This record gives sequence, C-alpha cells and structure tokens, in this order.
Amino acid sequence: MFRRTSTSAGVALALLLAAGLLAGCSDGGQSSGAQGSEAVDLTSLQEGILGEDTGGEPVEGGQVTMAVFAEPRSLDPTVSIAALSTGGVEMLNIYDSLMRYDAEAQEFEPRLAKTLETEDNRTWTMTLRDDVTFSNGKPLDAAAVQASQTRYATASAPEAALWNDNVANVSTPDDRTVVYELKRPWAQFPGILSTGPGMVVAKESTRGEDFTPIGAGPFTLESWDPQEAMVLQPREDYWGGAPNLDSLRFVYLPNATAAIESMDGGQVDMIYVREPDQVEEVLSGDAHGYVNFVASGNSAIINAGKGRPGSDPRVRQAMQLAINPEIITTRAFRGAEGGTSTVFPDYSRWHSDVDGLDYDPDRAKELLKEAKADGYDGAVEWTDGSDPASRETALAIKAMWEAVGFDVDVHIARTTSDQITKATEQDFDVMAWGFSFREADPFPKMFATLHSDGTQTYGGATSPEMDSLLEEFQVADSLADQQSIMEQVQEQVNDDVPFLSFGAYAEMLSWTEDVHDVVGTVNSMVMFDRAWKG
Repeated sequence: MFRRTSTSAGVALALLLAAGLLAGCSDGGQSSGAQGSEAVDLTSLQEGILGEDTGGEPVEGGQVTMAVFAEPRSLDPTVSIAALSTGGVEMLNIYDSLMRYDAEAQEFEPRLAKTLETEDNRTWTMTLRDDVTFSNGKPLDAAAVQASQTRYATASAPEAALWNDNVANVSTPDDRTVVYELKRPWAQFPGILSTGPGMVVAKESTRGEDFTPIGAGPFTLESWDPQEAMVLQPREDYWGGAPNLDSLRFVYLPNATAAIESMDGGQVDMIYVREPDQVEEVLSGDAHGYVNFVASGNSAIINAGKGRPGSDPRVRQAMQLAINPEIITTRAFRGAEGGTSTVFPDYSRWHSDVDGLDYDPDRAKELLKEAKADGYDGAVEWTDGSDPASRETALAIKAMWEAVGFDVDVHIARTTSDQITKATEQDFDVMAWGFSFREADPFPKMFATLHSDGTQTYGGATSPEMDSLLEEFQVADSLADQQSIMEQVQEQVNDDVPFLSFGAYAEMLSWTEDVHDVVGTVNSMVMFDRAWKG
C-alpha cells in the first residue's frame, strides 16, 4: 500500500531512530537489515539480457504494458533525458537512434546509420540507410539529421553542452552522408549518437506552438493521459519491418513496490527496478530482463549555488564524511550490502585502487565547526522520495548528519516527477538522486554533472582540476590510459565532493516470460521493434 507521511512525522521518527542508527555506525555497518535478507551480489550479474528466451515463432498482435519509473516531462529529446528513468524508452521507440550499444559485444553498432567510420577519432563519417522515413512519410536524410542535431545543440538540451563543447562542424556532402568534425579526438563519440542527439526529430515536429513527436522509430504516439498512461501504436512502414505488437502501453505507478505487485498480479508485463532489495526480489524468481550497471546510482546531488550550504567545500566534505554508506544500504534495502562512497565499485572496469572518503564523523565535525565559524548556521534540507527505502534513507541521513552538528530538515517529494522538477529548478539543498555513470561510456554523464562546461542542470560543484581530468579521459584512446585517469578522478572527487555517493545499482528492466525479443541499448533503454508476446 502506497502511503505518504508528512515531513514533520518523518523528523519525529528520525529522532526516535537516531540512537539505533548511530549504534549501527559504530559496528562498521555490519548490522542486519530490517528483514534480514541476503545481500545482492552485483558481480554475479552480467550486463545485458538476463534469462533464457523460450524462443518460438513470433506472434503478431497483443499489447505489452510497462510500468515506468516516472512520467516523462516531454517526448522532445531536447527536454527529456534519454534514459529509461526519464522517458527514454518512449522516445527511443518513437525516434529510434543513429547508433545502439551492444552490451554483449561491448561496442556501439549502427541502427539508423548504416556505417560510422573514423581514422583519427576526430573526423567521423556516417553513412545513412537508404530506406528510412519518418512517420509522416518524409525521408530521413542527411539534411534531416543535421537539422535535428542543430536544433538539439541550440536548445537547453540534456547533452547540448557536451555536444557544443566537442563538435566543431556537421556537414552533409550528399543526402546519405553526414561528416562530424570534432574539436579534439573522442574515441567514444559513437556513444552520444545512441542517446538524445542520435534521436532524429523531423522538422515538422516543431511547426506551430505545440511539439509533435514525429520520428523514424517503430511506433508513433496514439494517446497520452497525464499521470495515467501513454499508448504507442506500430508503424507499418518502419524501415526494419512492421512491429509484431499491436500496441505499447506505459503506465505511471507511484513506486517500484506497486510495480512489482502489478507484475505479480498480471496487470503489467514489464517493470523497472534498481534498488538492491527490489533486484533481489525480482531475481528470486525465474527472471527475464535487461541489466545495466550504474556506478553511483544510489547517490545525492548537492546544490552548490550561491547561498546554499553546498557552496562551501568544507560543508560538502563534512556531508560525505558523516555518512556510513553501509548504514544506508542495510536500513533502506533490508540488509542488502554494497554501500560505498567509491564512485566505481569493484565490479566496474573503471574501478581503481583509490577508494572514496571513509566514514569519519570526527573529521566531519571539525570541518563543520570551521564553516560555522565563518558564518554558516548548519541548516540543510534533505529531499527524498516517498517510497519506504527513500524514507529510510532520509531518516538515516538526518540522524548521521545531526550527530556531527547539522540542523536537518527533511522534505518528502510526493512523486519522482516532483523530485525531477525540484532538481531542474534547483529548488533544493541536497537531494537523493542517481548519477548513474554507465559502464558503456561514463564520460557523457560525468561531463554533464562534473565539468564546468556541462549542462550544470542541478547546480553542482565543479573545479578546473576535474575539468582537466575529464578532458584527458575523453581523448585517451586506450583502456589502460582511461583507467589511470579514472583513478585520478576518484582522488579529485574526494577533494571536491561534487556529489554524495552511497553505492551502485544494477538497473533492471524485468519482464514476464511471455515477452520476447526485446533489444537493449544504453541507459537501460530498450527497443520493441521486433518484440512479441505469446
């Protein structure tokens, strides 16, 4: 049952739990969780499709219903982030993408593009498929790609800053060819063509006052009832062949618990889970789905804007030092282990010998005392979600922070969409979030959240040193060099504390055994062009 309590009730409960939480801190976070369930071992999972497909001949017809993480703000890629949790699946199946990430091969492959080639990682030549049209019948040619990406680059789009900082020129020698001239070498440039900039929007989408989603994907928008559901219908003229499904339906449920119960009850066919206890619950059965590892998926954004507590680096360090991440995981996720302040945990190829900041409440007290001596009053607001795990996290944070001298007010957002709105409007001090640095290519998200030329959507802290490291990572063309730079990135994170890290997530899109041939890509997004149900 979904239940909301007031902020004042949460504060009162935090005071009652404080003694127990602090006692848990003293034993290194090894106390068992509320339910005593076994820990989720992320290293036991493989990124990509999970579970064996029963196979068989595809069946035409039927509807797949998916409970999504949050209702998208828009179906315009210049507005909504191209990720499963923010409307990415809906957009991907309307627009398709120029490139796609193959988790099994660990490389990007063409989709709307036919080929993408380079000799120096600085000039990239893309050849488009010959038979692709938008849903309005107009051809998807080089001019359409150029126009869509120019629109993306000139808007306040999620990855516009990354694009503008790196792409010097886009030219179209002929109808099927697009040439990208970069400002510097970028070995993983194909990755950005699998997200927002790679979702080509027809120019007719922006005619008139309202945005109309017109893309080259396998589905089109049929209906959208806000706060209830969105329905997509298949295209008979899709370049890859008409989809098998009669429709795709996305429903907006209050939280993952409701989604799991709905799939168990047969009301939905697919759900999204990412918190360790939820993943464990789904894996306890005969799980089918798509797994995407995200470093620092369990984290918090710090508003470093003028007048905010996070504008002082001493306060940011004190925030991280006062938190024992194991307490977060054991309290919030029923005993699941894996809490860590290290950006990339052991499972990741980007992991190094440098760890995140250790739990050190005494040092946190010293730093906070220094900040207070310079005028900071110690007040800070923590914003979190309304689901049980989020509430437990909020209470744990409040107890640990107040133990070192912070004066904490807890704000519980009604829905995930409300949290996203507060984040984009920078109406917060510190907010539970998912930085979600992806194994496939962590650079775009790190640029957007840590580089001073990034979108800085959430008002986070940056530094010249971090800018330099990210730029070095971008041009490095060997895995060994990239890993060495990531070690230095961790060291810089420890100094700057641009965000708070509590641990990684294994994002999982889980579906019933009668759903087949779903294809995954970056940011936990999936395609339904060949999917069928039966």
